[in-house]
Amino acid sequence: QVTAKTAFLFILPQYNVSVPTADGELVQYHYGLKDLVTILFYIFIAIILHAVVQEYALDKINRRLHLSKVKHSKFNESGQLVAFHLTSVIWCLYVVVTEGYISNPRSLWENYPHVYLPYQVKFFYLCQLAYWLHALPELYFQKVRKEEIPRQLRCIALYLLHIAGAYLLNLTRLGLILLLLQYLAEFFFHMARLVYFTDENNEKLFNVWAVVFVVTRLFTLTLYILVIGFGLPRVESQALDPERGNFFSFLFNNILFRMSVLLLVCLFQASVMWRFIHFQLRRWREYWNEQSSRKRAAAAAGSTKQQTKLPKRDSGYHENGVVKAENGTSPRTKKLKSP
Repeated sequence: QVTAKTAFLFILPQYNVSVPTADGELVQYHYGLKDLVTILFYIFIAIILHAVVQEYALDKINRRLHLSKVKHSKFNESGQLVAFHLTSVIWCLYVVVTEGYISNPRSLWENYPHVYLPYQVKFFYLCQLAYWLHALPELYFQKVRKEEIPRQLRCIALYLLHIAGAYLLNLTRLGLILLLLQYLAEFFFHMARLVYFTDENNEKLFNVWAVVFVVTRLFTLTLYILVIGFGLPRVESQALDPERGNFFSFLFNNILFRMSVLLLVCLFQASVMWRFIHFQLRRWREYWNEQSSRKRAAAAAGSTKQQTKLPKRDSGYHENGVVKAENGTSPRTKKLKSP
């Protein structure tokens, strides 16, 4: 029984509390230091799943495609993230629908701070933290090139900052919706890269990703304005109370602070959109340059073919329907042998 308790510490979320409701008691959870043990266990699970996807799916596809080293590394990265993002989108969508966060947007800020979490919400956050922490040793296991390490470290750090911040500051409901939007756009991007590596002429999914990216950015900005600008300032409990998990809602009574936060959010989203537009313009410019070079090469090949083609010359010329020799005399008729 002692080993069972220790195993539960690693496998199951801790800090369960019975919360009284109108229908009886409801078991919910809050966070604590024991969550680190659970996260450590699921880091090892994520490493094992990463190896399974790599060996039984991605490596087999790579052997058939015969990609270069650079494309091989990017293909593995996108393949792993497609599997993760697809799983996370389905899981996150199920959580937000069953918990009613989409059907009732007011629940994103009502009764803040959201100290007590349903089981599936807490387990989702623990698994997300475990996955992005497992990505750090995977940089060594996958032998990622030195040029790619800074970019991937920035990506991992931003995800960990967002997920851990939402979890520790009791903004888990808002964090779930933002993760759903972000993962949806990322799924289409990495799926488009996989299709591009298999067929470089197929870039249709990049256009789909561009539309999804713009739509998700607009929804993200709208959600920030709705929650920060209108939702949190209306919370009843506006006093600083770290014991109850209320860390900063009192700050949103100050209109100057609220507008400063919204300005920072808008500037960040604007910078993301600017990088996206710059990327699209560069991609379109490369596409049109490639098309024009192909047309020039085809035109040059056609003119060369016409020049090398010799004109067909007749042995004589025609005059009044009779073939004449070049000196003007009629060609000699062939004598027929007598039978």
